[in-house]
Amino acid sequence: MTFIPLSYLTSYFLSLLGNSIASIALPLVVLQTTGSVLGMGVVAGATAVPAVLAGLVMGVVIDRINRRTSSVVTDLVSGLSIAALPLIDIVSGLSIGWFVLLGILGSLGDVPGMTARDALLPAIVRHGSLSAERLMGIRETLGAVAMLVGPAAAGTLMALFGGAAVLWITGATSLLAALVTLLIPHSVGAIPAERTRSSNAWSEMRDGWRVLFRTPLLVATTLLSVASVAVLVALQGLILPVYFSLLDQRGLLGFVLTALAAGLLVGGAVYAVGSTRGRRRFWFVSGLVGTMLGIGILATLSTVWIVFSGAFIIGLASGLFSSLIGVLMIERIPEQMRGRVMGTQNSIMTAVPPLALVAAAVLTEYTTLNVAAIAIAGIWLVALVGGLFARSLRNLEPRAEPTEREDVVVARDAQ
Repeated sequence: MTFIPLSYLTSYFLSLLGNSIASIALPLVVLQTTGSVLGMGVVAGATAVPAVLAGLVMGVVIDRINRRTSSVVTDLVSGLSIAALPLIDIVSGLSIGWFVLLGILGSLGDVPGMTARDALLPAIVRHGSLSAERLMGIRETLGAVAMLVGPAAAGTLMALFGGAAVLWITGATSLLAALVTLLIPHSVGAIPAERTRSSNAWSEMRDGWRVLFRTPLLVATTLLSVASVAVLVALQGLILPVYFSLLDQRGLLGFVLTALAAGLLVGGAVYAVGSTRGRRRFWFVSGLVGTMLGIGILATLSTVWIVFSGAFIIGLASGLFSSLIGVLMIERIPEQMRGRVMGTQNSIMTAVPPLALVAAAVLTEYTTLNVAAIAIAGIWLVALVGGLFARSLRNLEPRAEPTEREDVVVARDAQ
C-alpha cells in the first residue's frame, strides 16, 4: 500500500473513531450536565435538520473546491465544535443552549465531511496502488474496527475522566484526522479546470439531483441503502432495547453491536481479499440474501444467542454489500458531480433513522414486539426482491463510459 491510500484510510479511521466515541459520550455528558432526558432529545432533534440541509447545500461547495481541502475543513469544524464544549465548561459552565448551538455547528461538518471523504475516493484510487474493490473492503473493515473500539473507549474514558473532559479526546481525533488528510498531496484533491462550474449554485444542485434520480442504478442502490439503514436502526434503536428490557438483561444490548461490528469486520476483509475473483453479481446477491438471512434470524427474537448470531450474519453480509455499493459509487457517479450526488445521498441517510424509529415505535405500541420485528424484516424482504429483479442491477461489471443520460446532464452542467 502506498502513502496516499494509507493516509486516506488512517484519516478515515480516526474520523470514524471520533464519531463513534462521541455518539456514546456526548449524550451521557448532556445527561450529566442538564440532568434531563428531554435535554438529550432536544440536542439530537435540533442538530438533525441542520445536518440534512448541510449535506444538500455543501455538496455544491465540495464540487467547486479542492476535495482534500473540503475534507480537512469539515473535520476541523467537527473537531472544534466538540473541543469547544469542555472549554466552555471551564470558562462559564455548560447549558442546554451551548449543546444545541455547538451541535448545530458540528452538524455543518459531519454530513459534508462524509461527502467530502467519499468524493475524494476516485482520486485516491487513481493515485494509489489499490483497486477500488480492495480500498472499499479495507475501508469497511476499518469502519468495523472503529465500531468495536469506539463504544468501549467511550465507556473507559467516561469512567477514568468523566464529564466533558472526555470530549477533548473525541475532538482531538477529528483534528488529528484533518492533519493526516493534509499529508495527502494537494494535487490529489484538485478538480480539473475544465470541470469547474460557471452556473449558479441552485442550478448546479438541481443538475446533481437529475443525475441521482434519473440514473436507474443510482436510484436502486440508494433505495437499497435507505432500506438497510431503516431496518438496522429500527432493530438496534427500538426492537432490541425493548427485547432485552423484557428479559431484564439490558447489559447484553451492547454485545449485539459487538456481534454486528465483528461481522462487518469479517465481511469487509473477505471482500478486500476476494472481490477481484468472480463476477460482482455474485457478491451483490450474496450480500442481499445474507442480510435477509441475518435479519430473519434476528427477527425471531427466540433466544439471546440466536439474536447474536443474526447480528453477526447481518454484519458479515452488509460488509460485502456496502463495499460493493461503494465501488459502484466510485465508478458510476460523474466525477464533477460527486459532491452534489453523494451529499444528497448522505442527507437522505441522515433523515432516515428518526423516521424509522417512529415507525418501529408505532408498530410496537399497536401490535406486539414480535409482530413489529417481523414487519421490519419484511421491509428488507421487499428490498431483496426489488434488488434481485431490478434491471439496472443485473450488470454490475466495470464500464468505461457514462450513460447517455449522464452525458446529457453533464453537458448541461458545463454550459
